[in-house]
Amino acid sequence: MEMTLRWYGTGFDTVTLKEIRQIPGVTGVITTLYDTKPGEVWSRQRIRALKQEVEAAGLHISGIESVNVHDAIKTGAADRDVYIGRYIETLENLGQEDIHLVCYNFMPVFDWTRTELARLRPDGSTVLAYTQEAVDRLDPETMFSSIAGDMNGTVLPGWEPERMARVKELFAMYRDVDEERLFENLRYFLEQIMPICRKYDIRMAIHPDDPAWSVFGLPRIMTNKENVLRIMDMVDDPHNGVAFCTGSFGTSRANDLPDMIRALKGRIHFAHVRNLKFNSPTDFEEAAHLSSDGSFDMYQIMKALYDTGFSGPIRPDHGRMIWGEEAMPGYGLYDRALGAAYLNGLWEAIEKGEKVNGAQ
Repeated sequence: MEMTLRWYGTGFDTVTLKEIRQIPGVTGVITTLYDTKPGEVWSRQRIRALKQEVEAAGLHISGIESVNVHDAIKTGAADRDVYIGRYIETLENLGQEDIHLVCYNFMPVFDWTRTELARLRPDGSTVLAYTQEAVDRLDPETMFSSIAGDMNGTVLPGWEPERMARVKELFAMYRDVDEERLFENLRYFLEQIMPICRKYDIRMAIHPDDPAWSVFGLPRIMTNKENVLRIMDMVDDPHNGVAFCTGSFGTSRANDLPDMIRALKGRIHFAHVRNLKFNSPTDFEEAAHLSSDGSFDMYQIMKALYDTGFSGPIRPDHGRMIWGEEAMPGYGLYDRALGAAYLNGLWEAIEKGEKVNGAQ
C-alpha cells in the first residue's frame, strides 16, 4: 500500500506539493492535467513536465485521476472511435512516460452529485452533503448555480462552468441510453483500450457512481457488487480494475464495503478511503475519516484491503474544511492530512497485528 494525496496541479490546487511532502507517510500524488478537456490528447511533453514538477518536490506520480472519457464514448455515438483513438494515444503517451495507473468514470452528465458544498457541522467544520429531497426539487439545469457560491473560487472536477452550460444538450445526448446500453458502451471502450493497457501495463481503475443510484433519471451502473463484478467479468483482463471509493459505494447502505473489497480481490487498483455520516438513507454528509465520526467501520475496510493483498495507492478523500481553511470543497490540506495519518495508523496496526498473530 502507498499513501497518496490527490493534487490538481499548480494554478488549480490551493494545496502545494511542498505541503503534501510534509504529510507523514505520503510519498506520491494522484494528479491530472486539469485544463485538458475530454477528447483531447495528452502530449508526452506535458506529461513529462508534470512528472518533473512532482519529482522536484520529492514526490512521484502514483497515478492519474482522471483521463476523462468523452460523452461520445459513453453514449456510443457515431464518432466514438475517433475519441477512443485519442484516448489510446493518451494512454500510450502515459505509458511511455512510465505512468501505469489511470482512474476514470463512466457516469453520464454529472461526475458526482452533492446538494451542499459547505454544510455546517456541530464542531464548526463544513462538509459536502447530499439530500435526495433537495435533488427532487431541483431542475438539473440550475444544479450548478445552486452550489457555485460555495466553491471558494475553485473549479470542481466534473462541474466545470463550460460543461454545466451545456447541461440541456448533455441530457439530450443520453436520452436513449439506458443501463444496458451504458454497459455495452463501456464494454466496447474497454475492449478497444486493453491492448495498449497490456503493452504498457496500465491499470485502468473505474470509479463508482456517486451517489450509487440514478439521479435525474440518468442511468448509473457502477453502483453495487453485482454490477461491478459484471464489469470485471465482461472484460476479464487484470488491467480492467476498480478504483474502490468507500464514500461512493457507501452512499448505498445496501453495499457491504468489506465484502465487496474481498469479492474484488486482485482487481482493486486504487482506493479512495473516506467516511460518511448518514442522517437518513438519502441524507448523508462527509465526515472525518475516524470511524466514530461517521457510519463506516474504517478498520474493517482497511483490514479487507490488507487481507486481499492490496498493494496499490490509497488516498484520503473529501476532507472537512477546518481551521479556517479556504480551499476546493473536499480537497483542503488539513483534514486530508489528518485522514492520511489515521489511515496509515490503521494499516500499521493491522500489519503488526498480523505479524504478532503469525508468530504465535
